[in-house]
Amino acid sequence: MQKIADDVDRRILKVLAVDARIANNELAERVGLSASACLRRLRRLEETGVIRGYTALVDPVIEGWTMTAIASVRLSRQHEDEIRMFEEAVRGWDEVLECHLVTGSRDYVLKVMSAGLEQYERFIKEKIARLKCVDTIETSFVMSTIKERRL
Repeated sequence: MQKIADDVDRRILKVLAVDARIANNELAERVGLSASACLRRLRRLEETGVIRGYTALVDPVIEGWTMTAIASVRLSRQHEDEIRMFEEAVRGWDEVLECHLVTGSRDYVLKVMSAGLEQYERFIKEKIARLKCVDTIETSFVMSTIKERRL
């Protein structure tokens, strides 16, 4: 992946992070370029992988998800087969929005959405706890989100 070329690229990315649906003409105006120069830079950022894609941020309530949990998971052993088993399982779970391999006393931190405590408990019992590679699960529930940022 190519690095960002200059401050103009950074300005383009900053504007797109707030509004990825912005028209090229308006984007060009905001970053101080002609429309054609802006489009060339935008295409280069896409082609080099700096911009990996575009997505819509959907309100989780539409999906019936009203509760967010942060689950910390420790595996029983950190062997390659157990790591692979856990990571493959997590990729298939719709409730898991994010999964991070971390340092410290836990191996993974997951951001999990559910419709409530009962659904989250079912998720833990029927999915995570059934994996033989999982040793412990510790959960914190999100009371409110102070800052959420997408790059």
